[in-house]
Amino acid sequence: MLTNVAALLFDEVHPFELGVLCEVFGLDRSEDGLPVHDFAVVSAEGPVLKTHAGFTISTPHGLERLEEADLIAVPAGSHFMRRAYPEEVLDALRRAVERGSRVLSVCSGAYVLGAAGLLDGRRCTTHWRHAAELSLRFPKAIVEPDVLYVDEGAVISSAGTAAGIDACLHLIRQEYGQEAANTLARRMVVPPHRDGGQAQYISRPLPRSSCDTVGSTLAWMERHLDQEMSVEQLAALAHMSPRTFARRFQQETGTTPYRWLLRQRVLLAQHLLETSELTIDTIAGRTGFGTAATLRHQFVRSLGTTPNAYRRTFRGPAATSVPDVA
Repeated sequence: MLTNVAALLFDEVHPFELGVLCEVFGLDRSEDGLPVHDFAVVSAEGPVLKTHAGFTISTPHGLERLEEADLIAVPAGSHFMRRAYPEEVLDALRRAVERGSRVLSVCSGAYVLGAAGLLDGRRCTTHWRHAAELSLRFPKAIVEPDVLYVDEGAVISSAGTAAGIDACLHLIRQEYGQEAANTLARRMVVPPHRDGGQAQYISRPLPRSSCDTVGSTLAWMERHLDQEMSVEQLAALAHMSPRTFARRFQQETGTTPYRWLLRQRVLLAQHLLETSELTIDTIAGRTGFGTAATLRHQFVRSLGTTPNAYRRTFRGPAATSVPDVA
């Protein structure tokens, strides 16, 4: 049973991510029938820590407090991807996992777990902006950049900011049941579970063509996303054989014409859902998907959410909406 929780802090900690941990594990909500945790804020670097917001945090708890924790949670901090960590801190995290405790990272806190070797051979995540660098720094980690959180038993990692709430509610649901998680979510005025993953939040502007030999063809494809197109047609535009075109396209874009086209159509659909009041059917036509059903299918495959849910997320509940096709 999860009863003892420690939040492990480093200099330049981010207050919001720390606040998530305090909100979930540090408040007494026994009047609502929720569990009470023995919660402590632990400093990894002295009794007074700086936050990235300019104020300081003081705590009497040092690393010895980690030895009794059932869960050690590491919130995000500035420059976590580039700094080194005290070996005694990393040893404490490794000992916790060895004795059966769990560790949780929020956003860039994943770099601390990675430095301790706890991500090696495990699936994990972090904020989408840091995911590629996490993979480079810890090549044995299996980084999943599109999800909100990953539960690998002893090691739980979450994406940026609010995804830490998702991971914490997942833990509460796992330990105490769905009713407890729902009650806590209501108190925090957040959804008990969010659909989709962080792929829908990744900022990817519409592409600009800069390839050497297929650049002009890419530009034409961008201007005609609403039209049907084949490799043979595209190869003719590029004055190449289909086989040569496909090879050059792969070399210069890193993907196939079909996958490139599908991604650009989804990107355009995202843009139109965010910035226009066009119906789903109209957007499906303008993006080359043809029907709302096809758009929905590809949208869910790419982003883990539906077009209408995406529009509500980025334009609010008052946005013009057409029911999603089953």
